[in-house]
Amino acid sequence: MKAEPRYPILTLLVPVMGLAILALSAGCRQDMRDQSRYEPLEHSNFFADGQASRLPVENTIARGQLRIDTHMFEGTLNGEQVETFPMPLTEALLNRGQERFQIYCTPCHDATGSGNGMVVQRGYAKPRSFHDIELRAKPVGYYFDVITRGFGAMPDYASQVKVEDRWAIVAYIRALQLSQGAEFSALPDADKDAVRKGAGAASQDEHGAEAHHGASHGKAH
Repeated sequence: MKAEPRYPILTLLVPVMGLAILALSAGCRQDMRDQSRYEPLEHSNFFADGQASRLPVENTIARGQLRIDTHMFEGTLNGEQVETFPMPLTEALLNRGQERFQIYCTPCHDATGSGNGMVVQRGYAKPRSFHDIELRAKPVGYYFDVITRGFGAMPDYASQVKVEDRWAIVAYIRALQLSQGAEFSALPDADKDAVRKGAGAASQDEHGAEAHHGASHGKAH
């Protein structure tokens, strides 16, 4: 004797539900995927020139693109590279410059700006040291321009580093140059004491080494 289904109603509903799902799927629209929009450079019958992509309206500037301050955005004034910064030099600016320098610059220029970064040690073209006399004499606008447009083997960083951060990096470069070429008389008293202590310790080590060498030489005779 054939057993009766335990839930006969389900036996009827399953095929019906399956057919309903198939019918709904067939009529499903993908409006989110296939939107009524133009692709870049696509032809258009709406505009007289047949182009879907439109040029900016004349005499208008996109938000955030008004850059009439050439000192800030180009590092120039009256066509000449500037000698001054467009913002106050603060500790926060130098700290920000040091951070950005370590991220973007040290691979080539190394932490001191001498041009012996890790990628240089692996064969990349070596940049000039920031401590060369000629580069030390360059105006700050020169460094801003190089970061913005690139120079020689160095690519531009305009898309990676925003304008304010480029100036922060330039400020830090100036700090590096000062650290390697400062006059002793210009140092704060605390730094002068540290230099004197360091020089004294080095002198003692040198004299100790000479005395040891002399004693060893006497024993040999």
